Amino acid sequence: MSHTVSVAPLHGRGVEVELGAAGGVHAQSRAEMEPPKPLVDDDGRPLRTGTLWTASAHIITAVIGSGVLSLAWGVAQLGWAAGPVVMVLFAAVICYTSTLLAECYRSGDPVLGPRNRTYIDAVRATLGDSKERLCGAIQLSNLFGIGIGVSIAASVSMQATRRAGCFHYRGHEEPCHASTSPYIAIFGIMQVIFSQIPDLDKVWWLSIVAAIMSFSYSGIGVSLGVAEIAANRGVRGTVAGVISAGTGVTLMQKVWRSLQAFGNIAFAYGFSIILLEIQACHQQRQLIFLSHDTIKSPPPSEAKVMKKATAVSVAVTTVIYLLCGCVGYAAFGSAAPDNMLTGFGFYEPFWLLDVANAFVVVHLVGTYQVMTQPVFAYVERRAAAAWPGSALVHERKVRVGRAMAFSVSPLRLAWRTAYVFVTTAVAMLLPFFGAVVGFIGAVSFWPLTVYFPVEMYIAQHRVARGSTRWLLLHALSAGCLVVSIAAAAGSIAGVVEELKAHNPFCWSC
Repeated sequence: MSHTVSVAPLHGRGVEVELGAAGGVHAQSRAEMEPPKPLVDDDGRPLRTGTLWTASAHIITAVIGSGVLSLAWGVAQLGWAAGPVVMVLFAAVICYTSTLLAECYRSGDPVLGPRNRTYIDAVRATLGDSKERLCGAIQLSNLFGIGIGVSIAASVSMQATRRAGCFHYRGHEEPCHASTSPYIAIFGIMQVIFSQIPDLDKVWWLSIVAAIMSFSYSGIGVSLGVAEIAANRGVRGTVAGVISAGTGVTLMQKVWRSLQAFGNIAFAYGFSIILLEIQACHQQRQLIFLSHDTIKSPPPSEAKVMKKATAVSVAVTTVIYLLCGCVGYAAFGSAAPDNMLTGFGFYEPFWLLDVANAFVVVHLVGTYQVMTQPVFAYVERRAAAAWPGSALVHERKVRVGRAMAFSVSPLRLAWRTAYVFVTTAVAMLLPFFGAVVGFIGAVSFWPLTVYFPVEMYIAQHRVARGSTRWLLLHALSAGCLVVSIAAAAGSIAGVVEELKAHNPFCWSC
């Protein structure tokens, strides 16, 4: 028989003394008996453990995507003198505005202020509801456009796989024509199925696969470019770009294409929209590609770490982009295609081209979901709030056989299918990879990468109106607005030029 006697706390720790039958005394701390409390951050969420290097890795893997394939064409339009310089300038602007955005992760106090976990949260907290609605509309439009661009890019890669085999077996002189429309439709059917996944945390594995694929096909493209340079026994290209190469390009075409190249480069660098999510989220699998943590709480402050991470990631990304763009231009000169893996500057080894394009398709399946699931979630949240308890939004368990079951709602099934159908139809109407990518990059560059970060920084830090810093920040914003408008105009001109020879929805031409 034993008895337990409670003893007054000693230095804040309660002690229980157990008197055993044999007179033994056993002391045990209550703190040791209780389960350890979970470590949490100041917002009650599990403790973040991310560092400079994990944050840098997240940004790099999020940024490098199909936009890298159009950079050789962009450098070809600008030439050796301007192409690399423009890429570096875009990198510098994006690096700087991203550091401004990182400052807006917390409202008020930079160390203890409330966190803004998403881009739109930061806009709401700093600039108010009206700017939040404007930003939301721009974000949703941008994501819709990216869905179209991704559908086009995937179909072009699928088409290239078929053409590569044709060229290999029939010879390089064969036209080997193939329409992209059937492949856009196939990609759309795939996305209808994947889009029924309820939310992004269910597709975290797609993001990991997508990251591996993007590095793989970028590496293959650079390797094939280096091999082509060796085969040519020299570097191709000119200082001024295609207009000086005797290709029959007029001065006006040179201007439009150069402006479109700005849009292509802007598209390749677009990551500001997810910067705060990387800075804020803990174990958000849709954003974390290489590990399951993000930046730990201060010291040092998250903003300081993210600034360094942005600098590191932009530097690494710029090196990769310069490699892809400059190696592609050096290999093909003025004939550089708008997609390095599908323009058939390379014919052999055809199987390696097939592998690279397969990697592109797999990557873009994941990219489409990452970019469209936020649109799905936004509409479905609004619908659930507007019609609570409605049968339209009520989820039902659907069982397929004995082993598989999943949730589905009438709204999700109809709305997501319709959305994919619309992006697929628009992609069939405008299957022009380079021009569409340039337009998307142009229209999203100024508002999301420059305007909102600058305005939030000015409001957050109370930069005095008319001060030198205020004037310089607005000059930067105004200059980037001009670049965005010009790049959008160039991309529209590119679409118009492509439409002259395009038959929408043609499945055999």
